[in-house]
Amino acid sequence: MDIQIISRDGAPEYAVLPWEQYQALLKAAGQQQPPSVVSSPAQSTVDQDLRPLADLRGLREAKGLAIEVLARTVGISPSYLGLIESSERQPDAAIRRSLAWELGVAGWRDES
Repeated sequence: MDIQIISRDGAPEYAVLPWEQYQALLKAAGQQQPPSVVSSPAQSTVDQDLRPLADLRGLREAKGLAIEVLARTVGISPSYLGLIESSERQPDAAIRRSLAWELGVAGWRDES
């Protein structure tokens, strides 16, 4: 299984896995599968609020965080965080929210 663990304060908080694997787990557990996820206007508002993450390196350095510390806190590798900071990779919404939370950026969660 391809599972990503997102931690906060050194403790696991979320597990992220591919949609197909999630659906297979639901089926194996005898659970009803949820309908397809549709982007809502509230989600696009949250994504717009996270625009300050465009200067992720600057935010991280302003907080005095080493790239290794922030990456491990969020649950990703330092090399992946480096790729995000250099705009070579675009993180998914869960990682963006986790980065925003750790860096104190407003709009880190959907208030709906």
